[in-house]
Amino acid sequence: MEALHLQAWVIPAFLGLGLAAASGLRTFLPITLLALAARFGLFGATLNPHAAWLTSTPFLIGLVVATIAELAADKIPIVDHFLGLVGTITRPAAGALAAGAVFAHLDPGTAALAGLVIGVPTALAFHAVQSGARVVSTTTTAGIANPYLSLIEDLLSGLMAVAAIAAPVLAAVAVAGLLWLLIAVRRRRRMRRPAAG
Repeated sequence: MEALHLQAWVIPAFLGLGLAAASGLRTFLPITLLALAARFGLFGATLNPHAAWLTSTPFLIGLVVATIAELAADKIPIVDHFLGLVGTITRPAAGALAAGAVFAHLDPGTAALAGLVIGVPTALAFHAVQSGARVVSTTTTAGIANPYLSLIEDLLSGLMAVAAIAAPVLAAVAVAGLLWLLIAVRRRRRMRRPAAG
């Protein structure tokens, strides 16, 4: 019974959390890595039967093309800000899709609901932090540092997604620690503002 509970709920929740965090930085990269892992049976990745379309050849080709386009476009000034705006919608949606797809042992409705509960707030939190970092980078460096920041985000998103697929529990702990750190940094900044004024 406990093993079934772990397999149906706990491990997929940790996996979904890591994928949603990665989706908060990039819309397509985490889903592409998940779909490839499920297609080729890497790290034991399995999807809900109703999300099997993610591993179809036409969809995988589309995902790879979309991933390459997003990674390249995010290095272009002005376009990166447009992607950030669109990402406010697409990244939580991608987080919910990825998180819901990994609940392989649940019925489709419950899996989708679990994906929404886990994916949307996690992806939104990471997207908000990423957007804030971009605003700071744009105002302090006139956008010159944005492509370098984008590359770091690419690597972080890819590493978080791979870590989530390969070691969901460790990835979830890392995501929780990262969120705690980001909240602590944000609180410290807020506390300093009144003192400066």
